[in-house]
Amino acid sequence: PRGSSDCRISCAPSLEATLHSMPVMRSLLCVAPLGLAAAQQVGTMQQETHPEMWMESDCTASGCKWEKTSVVIDSNWRWVNKNGQNCYMNDNTWDPATCSDPAECAKQCGIEGADYKKTYGIDTTGGRDGVTLNFVTKGDYSSNFGSRLYVMDGEDTYKMFKLKNREFTFDVDVSNLRCGLNGAVYFVEMDQKGDYDGVKNAAGAKYGTGYCDAQCPHDLKWIKGEANVLDWDSESVPPVGRYGACCAEMDIWEANNMATAFTPHVCSKAGLTKCEGSECGDNDAGERYLGICDKDGCDYNNYRMGEQSFYGTGPSFDVDSSRPFSIVTQFITSDNTDAGDLVEMKRFYVQDGKVVPN
Repeated sequence: PRGSSDCRISCAPSLEATLHSMPVMRSLLCVAPLGLAAAQQVGTMQQETHPEMWMESDCTASGCKWEKTSVVIDSNWRWVNKNGQNCYMNDNTWDPATCSDPAECAKQCGIEGADYKKTYGIDTTGGRDGVTLNFVTKGDYSSNFGSRLYVMDGEDTYKMFKLKNREFTFDVDVSNLRCGLNGAVYFVEMDQKGDYDGVKNAAGAKYGTGYCDAQCPHDLKWIKGEANVLDWDSESVPPVGRYGACCAEMDIWEANNMATAFTPHVCSKAGLTKCEGSECGDNDAGERYLGICDKDGCDYNNYRMGEQSFYGTGPSFDVDSSRPFSIVTQFITSDNTDAGDLVEMKRFYVQDGKVVPN
């Protein structure tokens, strides 16, 4: 399931990132004339400071190069307010006084900076040891559940991963991630600037805007610089609006300590599509297979495919999820160059120095 209860780290378009093999994304930066009020505003109550995160890149047989990046939390988790007064109330309802119209709501209300550790339970203070995400964090005013993070390539742009003819590897400890939770690392075809244009969207990637995936989620508060307030259903879990946000998705890792899946999802249109009606492929409308994205995807789940002793907790499994391990995914091209066609995605695991084929 997708929504605010997800326990996932993403890279925008990566650990929600854009695959180099997917259609090239285009972004247009429009500069607003002086004095013109922009739409999706930035709040003034909390400064935004991205927690740093280190990665290794440009690996060769002799080693890797350390790269300092940072992470940003998705705009859906952020406080939305006008002069300190909530524009989004009770965790499920837009204030009709400021948010009856999509463009006017975005112009009146700002999305705030984040207190990552105190409010969201996100900590990267362990040097080069990655990022820690707490599923439930009790703050001064409310409790937060889950988070969705994107890797940054500067203050205002997401890091774009070019994966063809490359290997993507990360280490996980899912020993305490129980059944019913989903820890995920995946790539999606987001705009590098989070749809920032200086006019309709003045927040952009710095504030985690521009999310989309192959499920065409309707629970996003903001899409393309406008509030998703029309037909907002506050009784739905999670609350949803009229529009969805569709784009291609590559699920590198969706898992807990009992199950895991590895799933590509394609879409017939490139980049983020703000969908409505059948184009979204909504389940409730009975139109799952009429949308522009393959919501089922082409998944690889070892247990469902009959290999029931491959992944699980304890030494009897090939990959013992009660202890840390590494996940390796290779993107192999037809001619072993960056320019070649993607012909295979190869997965294997490494635990205690032993390579475990998928």
